[in-house]
Amino acid sequence: MAAAVRPWAREVLHVWFERLGPADWFGGGERVDALLRRRFEDTLCATGNRPAEEFLTDRKTARAAILLFDQIPRNLYRDSAQAFAWDGLAQALTHGFLARGWLAGLSRPQKQFVLMPLMHSEAIADQELSLRLFARHAPGSLDFARSHHRMIARFGRFPHRNDILGRKSSAAEKRAVANGFSW
Repeated sequence: MAAAVRPWAREVLHVWFERLGPADWFGGGERVDALLRRRFEDTLCATGNRPAEEFLTDRKTARAAILLFDQIPRNLYRDSAQAFAWDGLAQALTHGFLARGWLAGLSRPQKQFVLMPLMHSEAIADQELSLRLFARHAPGSLDFARSHHRMIARFGRFPHRNDILGRKSSAAEKRAVANGFSW
């Protein structure tokens, strides 16, 4: 018997893919942040300390959890360290999702957001996997994946996160950020 999709998961998928669209996903802004905060901040905070396995019960819950722990914090906590607080969980969910073979049959935008935690990872192995998977499943975002990979391959981290994470930037990292390598 398949696990029932949790109500919050249905709501996350509905809001992200039916109420919001590409302009909201990549342009965001106060309106989108307020909507996501009102609808999902309590769920994020209540569930963000749970192990990945608890969200890998079915494909829809897992997809929603990936959005909840990868995309939503980037909107709610923009320009703060908390924006990245759940990255490890989102990455574990993506790896679990892939291991279960759940990527097949999803639309390109759905695949893109399942794969996004790999692009956001500061681990070179995740970046390498990101390149392979974006090339195959979301080629429209491959250039973006490549630019993320270049930063990790070069610096081992994303320099644009240094200030808010309390890390000291090298001169080369500062130049990279000044040249537009900040997302």
